[in-house]
Amino acid sequence: MKIKNTPLQDCYIIEPTIFNDERGYFFEKYNEKRFKDLTGLNGHFVQDNISRSTYGVLRGLHLQKGEHAQAKLVSCLEGAVWDVAVDLRQNSPTFGKWFGVELSAENKLQFYVPRGFGHGFSVISETAVFAYKCDNYYNKESEGGVIYSDEELNIDWKLPQADIVLSDKDKIQPIFAARNF
Repeated sequence: MKIKNTPLQDCYIIEPTIFNDERGYFFEKYNEKRFKDLTGLNGHFVQDNISRSTYGVLRGLHLQKGEHAQAKLVSCLEGAVWDVAVDLRQNSPTFGKWFGVELSAENKLQFYVPRGFGHGFSVISETAVFAYKCDNYYNKESEGGVIYSDEELNIDWKLPQADIVLSDKDKIQPIFAARNF
């Protein structure tokens, strides 16, 4: 496994070592000890989530606040997504900055999103199955978010605006300047 830095502090892309042969391939998807050795971060996960979405679906920007904050290790098991993290930690040198990466079944990359970040993704293939490993349990009362189309953040979701499909909740998230995180 290789760990690649991103422009955001504590946010990493994880590239697996893949062993191919005539039968197919094998790779270790996650190793807690190796992750800690390479990043210095605790990568103990307690909840796994899976979502399936169709082209144009945009989920985000979401986060869990306070004692229920979550770090996530995300990947795409089928299809492809444009995955985005926004640093919402007000004392961070990368506060208010975002970074995106394509995650796909083909490239097998994973993206580590630390606590205190907003997270979202857009589906850029016909369908996508997306996996989240979380280091804390979900709590509805601790939900937070930022509107996907925030003008200050100016995130490129890699989709034409007319193709974007949102949940009712994601249509009314607050703007970044509201600091609802």
